[in-house]
Amino acid sequence: MRGKLVVGNWKMNGGLAANARLLARLVAGSADARRALAVCVPFPYLAQAQAALTGSRIAWGAQDASPHASGAYTGDVAAPMLVDFACRYAIVGHSERRAGHGESDALVGDKARAVLAAGLTPIACVGETLAERDAGATEAVVLRQLDAVLAAVGADGGRMVYAYEPVWAIGTGRTATPEQAQAVHACIRARLGKSGAQDATVLYGGSVKAGNAAALFAMPDIDGGLVGGASLDADEFLAIAHA
Repeated sequence: MRGKLVVGNWKMNGGLAANARLLARLVAGSADARRALAVCVPFPYLAQAQAALTGSRIAWGAQDASPHASGAYTGDVAAPMLVDFACRYAIVGHSERRAGHGESDALVGDKARAVLAAGLTPIACVGETLAERDAGATEAVVLRQLDAVLAAVGADGGRMVYAYEPVWAIGTGRTATPEQAQAVHACIRARLGKSGAQDATVLYGGSVKAGNAAALFAMPDIDGGLVGGASLDADEFLAIAHA
């Protein structure tokens, strides 16, 4: 069954004192949220998130995971390590990883498969740049990225969460209109349907704010949000969760 979910992606932000205040405020304000909630925090803060959120309505996860379960991969973090911190989710294929770290579609698929093998839920991101959108290549780019993940995970595609994040709307203050976002989500949903994963949760990620969340979430194929900067503000994130 499709879930209603809002996930906060803290990116490379945080500190022990600031995190403690943010997490406490989220726990206090999440009791009547209309959607399931989660935060994906930097690796060093997973233990803090686990301690603060255990017993609450809020799940937690990581922002990446290695495609390997163990080995000589200095600096990487394996999905089984995330299990030790009771993570539920791990983001794979975020546009910032694809662009800044050269992650290929195939690598993202391998990471999704590794996260699933560890018993966690991958949040697989897909999305186009402004140049690709202007060239009319949105559907081709998004489906190419999605197909690589589906090929890697096979019949487990329905156990995942997917996120459409138009790269041109991340951290820019620009947001796809609800209709633009819905059009791409419908395309994603159709492709998922062909692989038997039509009921997977599909999130929108691209400058989601309290002011636009309700309109985005009202679209028939948008199940929630992958929230970046706004997830660092407890009141803003909770307002999105209540949209």
